[in-house]
Amino acid sequence: MPATGSHRSSETAPSSQATFTHKQILEIVWALLLCLFVSSLSATVVGTALPTIVGDLGGQDQLAWVASATLLTTTVSTPLWGKISDLYGRKPLMQLAIAVFVVTSIFAGLSQTMGEMIIARAAQGIGGGGVVALSQAIMADIVSPRQRGRYAGYLGASFGVATVAGPLIGGFLVDGPGWRWCFYVGVPIAIVASIVLQRTLHLPHVRRKTQIDWLGATFLTASITSLLLVLSLAGTEFAWASGWTLLMVAISLGCLVAVIVVERRASEPILPPRLFRGRTFNLTGIAGFFVGFAMFGAMIYLPQYLQVVRGMSPTASGLLTIPLVVGMLGVSVLCGRAITRWGRWKMFPMAGIALIAVASGLLATLHTDTSLVLVCAYMLIFGSGLGLTQQVLVLAVQNTAEHRDLGIATSAATFFRSMGGAVGVAVFGAILTSRLASAIPELLAEHGLKIRLTAESLSAHLGTPEEIAHIPEPLRSVIREGFTLGLNRIYLIAVPLVVLAFLAILAVKEVPLRGRVASPEDDTAAPAPATGPVVSESARAAVPAPAPVVADTTRHAVPARARRR
Repeated sequence: MPATGSHRSSETAPSSQATFTHKQILEIVWALLLCLFVSSLSATVVGTALPTIVGDLGGQDQLAWVASATLLTTTVSTPLWGKISDLYGRKPLMQLAIAVFVVTSIFAGLSQTMGEMIIARAAQGIGGGGVVALSQAIMADIVSPRQRGRYAGYLGASFGVATVAGPLIGGFLVDGPGWRWCFYVGVPIAIVASIVLQRTLHLPHVRRKTQIDWLGATFLTASITSLLLVLSLAGTEFAWASGWTLLMVAISLGCLVAVIVVERRASEPILPPRLFRGRTFNLTGIAGFFVGFAMFGAMIYLPQYLQVVRGMSPTASGLLTIPLVVGMLGVSVLCGRAITRWGRWKMFPMAGIALIAVASGLLATLHTDTSLVLVCAYMLIFGSGLGLTQQVLVLAVQNTAEHRDLGIATSAATFFRSMGGAVGVAVFGAILTSRLASAIPELLAEHGLKIRLTAESLSAHLGTPEEIAHIPEPLRSVIREGFTLGLNRIYLIAVPLVVLAFLAILAVKEVPLRGRVASPEDDTAAPAPATGPVVSESARAAVPAPAPVVADTTRHAVPARARRR
C-alpha cells in the first residue's frame, strides 16, 4: 500500500504524490465502485417504486417534488464535499458521506407521511452527493488523466449495473415485501463499501491551516434552493404571477450576487473564481447542465410511461429499461478504453450528445400503443448517448484543473450536472402537471364524456399505477392519453436544450489528456494569477514532465517535479 506520509504545511511539503501499482489502483477502484453502486442504486431502485410511493403517501402529482428534494440537496452539497475534501482529505469525507447515506436511507424507509419522505430523501441526497463527487475526486488523485479513461469506464459501468439491477430489485420489492425495502436494500451494501474503503484507500494528505467559506456556501445554497422551490411549486401551490414567485426569484438572484461578491474576497472560496477563467470548465459545465436536464427527465419519467400509460407492473417496467442501461454500460466501457488509447476526448461527448438529442426527439413521439420494440430501441439510443458523455465531461475538467482545485473542480462538474437534473425534474414536473390539468378535460370533451374534474378530483384519480389501472373505462383511457401528451411535451422540450449542450462542447478547445497525475508542484510551477493574463489551459497542460512516464497496465509511476531553488 502507498505510504500515508506526514502532515506538513503546504508551503514546505515536498511532493505528496504517492506511487500506485495497477493492483493497488484496482483495489481502490473496487471500493469506489461499491460506493457509487450504493448511491446509484438508491436512485434507480426508488425510481421504479416512485409512482407507488407517492400514490400511497400523497398523490401522483407529488412525484416531481419527491425526486426534486434529493436532487436539490445533492446539488447544493456537492461543492461543499469537494472543497472540504481538498482541505481535510478525501477518505474521512467519503466515510462521512456513506454514514449520512445509511442513516437517512433507514429514515426514508420508516416514513409515514409525504412530509417525512421528502425530508428523508433530501437528507439522503446530501450523502449521495458526497459519494458521487468524492469517488471521482479520489480517482483523479491516483490515476493520470490519460489512464483515467479506462477506469472512468468502470465507474460508468458501476452506474450501469446499478441502473440495470435497480429497476429489477425495485419492482421485485414493490410487488413483494413492499416499497419500504427499496430504501433498506442499500444499507448492507453501503456498510460493506465503507469497510472495503477503510482497508484499501490510503492517500497521503497535506494538511493546510485554512477556513471553510461558510458564508459563500450559505448564499450558494439559498440561491439554488429558492430557484428550485419556485420551479417546483409555482403553478401548483401558488400561481406563477404571484408574490411568492417574485419573492423567491428575488431571493435567488440576490443570493447569487452575494455569492459572487463573497467568493471574490474569500481566502478559500467554495467555488474559486479562478475556475471560471478556464474555457473548458465553463463550456463543459454548460453542457453538463443541459445533459443532466435531459438525463434525469428520462430516468424519472420513463417508468411513468411504462407503468401508468402501458399498465405494466414495476418488475416489468424495470425489465424494459434494460436497453437503456445496456447502451450506457457497453458504450461507457468502450469509450473509456478508446480515450486511454488515443488520449483525445472531445469527439465522444459530441457524438453522445447528438444521440441524446435524437433519442429525446424519438421519445417525444410515444403513444399509448407504440410498439415496445421501438420504445426499447429509443432507450438504447438514449443510453448510448449517456455512456459517451457523462464521465468524459468530468475527465475533461480534471485534465485542466490544478492539483489544489482537483476536488472542487470535480465536484463542480458534478454540481452542474446535478443542477441541471434538479431544474429538469422540477420543470418537467410542472409541465406534466400543467398538461394533465388541461389535456384531460379537453380529452373528456372530445370523447363526449360529461365528466367534470376539478383540480382536487383529478388529483384523487391520479393515485398509484395499480389504482389507475382499476379506474373504469373510458376515464382510464383518457387519463393514460393525457399522461402521454404530457410526457411527449417533456421530451420535445428536451431536444433544443440538448442541442445547446452540443454547441457548448463544439466550442471547447480540446486539450490532450496528461500522462501523469497532477501534483502540488504543478500549482507552484504554473500558478493561476489573481490578476493579469491567464495562462492558457493548453500551454499549462503541454508543460513536459522532467522524467518520462510509461503508461502501462502494470504500474502508474508519478515522478516528482524538481523543486526550483
